[in-house]
Amino acid sequence: MSQCHCAQPHSQLLLQARGLYQQFADQEVLQNIDLELKSGEIVTLIGPNGAGKSTLLKILLGLLPPSRGTVWRRPGLRIGFMPQKIQIDPTLPMTVARFLALAKTPSNPADNPLSFAQILEDLNLHALLEKPIQRVSGGEMQRVLLARALCTQPQLLVLDEPVQGVDIQGQAEIYQYLNQIRNQYQFSILMVSHDLHIVMRHTDHVLCLNRHFCCSGHPQEVSQSPDFITLFGTPDPAIALYEHHHNPHTCEHTHGEGHLHLQTGDQESR
Repeated sequence: MSQCHCAQPHSQLLLQARGLYQQFADQEVLQNIDLELKSGEIVTLIGPNGAGKSTLLKILLGLLPPSRGTVWRRPGLRIGFMPQKIQIDPTLPMTVARFLALAKTPSNPADNPLSFAQILEDLNLHALLEKPIQRVSGGEMQRVLLARALCTQPQLLVLDEPVQGVDIQGQAEIYQYLNQIRNQYQFSILMVSHDLHIVMRHTDHVLCLNRHFCCSGHPQEVSQSPDFITLFGTPDPAIALYEHHHNPHTCEHTHGEGHLHLQTGDQESR
């Protein structure tokens, strides 16, 4: 990887990528990718199958070196990662509680006041703690994986398809919860999603990837881009794009006082 000789990044910057390319054999998967993630913002990465979303995610997480380009991460940056799915040996004797404990880090209220007990309450997981991890439903597993990502006391949450296997009401509650913790704790959130017309209502900035960034910006702007319409079609007028102009210092859009408690109306994964 080439070295970055850029100026010192802004104090609110958590992660910065410049000029990323990725090639496997004779296939170029990513072309000239630039992006920045700052404290307290929600960024959604969308794109068709084969667009390079998973590859870009691996590079940003440090799991894969780019063929060209640089990635800067704030020193000591804690990243909580929620994978799209996880394979666990069916013979492994592991409860949900044990699965979460493997990711749990000591809580430091001054650094991240979202405690383990609060995570369990917010995501309605107490009834699942003694259940074998292999026996939870698809929707339950999404809440468990989100809890596990939060247990790392992250400054940046990276979520790959966070509502897969969750019913419509559960999806709304999860996105509402993500907005709540962003507003309350100034987490930065990077989401990868296929459910673009729903997820775009709950984000500040959209990046539309098709090997390169074909369009980016506020959801309302991106939804009207010719490149977006070519890839995904015209947004359903019945699903209005929600416009929320987030200001971390003045924002009162916290969805009520206290914490949001997710319900258990999940659908089984298919």
